[in-house]
Amino acid sequence: MAQTDTRTLPFGTLVTAMVTPFHADGSVDFEATAQLATHLVDDGCDGLVISGTTGETSTLEDQEKEDLFRVVVEAVGGRAKVIAGTGTNHTSHSIEMAQRAVRAGVDGQLVVTPYYNKPTQAGVLAHFEAIAAATELPIMIYDIPGRSSIPIQTETMIRLADNPRIVALKDAKADFAEITRVLANTTLDVYSGDDGLTLPWMMAGGVGVVSVSAHVATAQFRALVDAAGAGDVATARRIHFELDPVVRAVMTHIPGAVSAKQILKRQGLIPNAAVRLPLVGPTAVEMETVLADLAEAGMNFDRPRSTRTADGTPA
Repeated sequence: MAQTDTRTLPFGTLVTAMVTPFHADGSVDFEATAQLATHLVDDGCDGLVISGTTGETSTLEDQEKEDLFRVVVEAVGGRAKVIAGTGTNHTSHSIEMAQRAVRAGVDGQLVVTPYYNKPTQAGVLAHFEAIAAATELPIMIYDIPGRSSIPIQTETMIRLADNPRIVALKDAKADFAEITRVLANTTLDVYSGDDGLTLPWMMAGGVGVVSVSAHVATAQFRALVDAAGAGDVATARRIHFELDPVVRAVMTHIPGAVSAKQILKRQGLIPNAAVRLPLVGPTAVEMETVLADLAEAGMNFDRPRSTRTADGTPA
């Protein structure tokens, strides 16, 4: 069992954005959720995001989310930080979810940039400040313009960092120059929101990663984060390259929630790989590509190869 220390950071250093296991009928599998959370913490995660993007937050009901928060707190609370995905594009609804998270006993909340509405930076600032004022939970901001359609500008981030409850940033902009400015001008704990950028972000002063790929290679990501945090660049660089095909497998061919569940099922860590619409399972060809990347990383699963027609589609 990996030994981790969450005392110095409010959210830990290796944070997995957890999938939400479902039964075959689409209902939430709370037992599998608790078992997966326990497995991830046993293997080295010191933080878990519940009901984030990878947790299919968009298709979870509010009560399901609150129940998930509570189940994971009961499973791993005190051993790892439990971070509730509370953010929506509706400020009042986000506040309600934050209050539900408090009732469930979580350690903090992940709040995404309000999506679809396309607010101005003044609106972004007001949104986060209203949520911060509503509870005492520490906040990790989630800046992901690829999904929200708007970035949080660096000047706005610097102002948000003055709020004592806004303590961390999950950065999924993939803009090294901008994250350098944030690191230079704030005291935020910065996490890479892109698995493949963990090493460069930590070399610039980031504290860790909020990862999807860590579901399936937890110990390796733990070793990467520990080496980078200790300044052991040679070891961190080696592990970074070893993990590259894993990151490709999980993040580049199909949605991360879909690929992670497919792999976790093959590892025997969840009973099935069901997702909720509009997500769907992979085609045979898509899954073969995922498994080929994993094989490159030395992760092999017994499987029949798909039969393809001349144009490459599944037969």
